[in-house]
Amino acid sequence: QVQLVESGGGLVQAGGSLRLSCAASGGTFSRNGMGWFRQAPGKEREFVAAIGWSTTIPNYADSVKGRFTISRDNAKNTVFLQMNSLKPEDTALYFCAAGRSPVGASTVGAYNYWGQGTQVTVSS
Repeated sequence: QVQLVESGGGLVQAGGSLRLSCAASGGTFSRNGMGWFRQAPGKEREFVAAIGWSTTIPNYADSVKGRFTISRDNAKNTVFLQMNSLKPEDTALYFCAAGRSPVGASTVGAYNYWGQGTQVTVSS
C-alpha cells in the first residue's frame, strides 16, 4: 500500500525557515512527479511546488518563488521542501503528493497519492 508521510512542520516566526520532508513507501516514485500543496482554514488546497522525475525543471507558485526550494532524493523515495523567509500567509497544512505522470504538475487532479499533511504556522 502506497503511503506518503510528511514531517518537519512547526511554529516559526516570520522570516524564519523550515524544511519539510515527505517519505514515500509501498511503491517506487523515481519516475513520478512529486508535489507540495497547502491548505489554510476555509480555503481551497493550493499548489506550492512540484518536481518532475528528472529534477531538471521545478515548478513553483508565484507566491513562493525565490523563497521555497523543492528537491528529491530518488534513492530514498523522499522529496523535500526548503522554506525560507516565511510569512504569516504561508501558514497552512502542507501536503505531499505523488503524481500520475513524470511531470511536476501544478493541479490537484494530476496527483493520485496524498499524505496526511504537516502543519506550518508562521507568527508575525
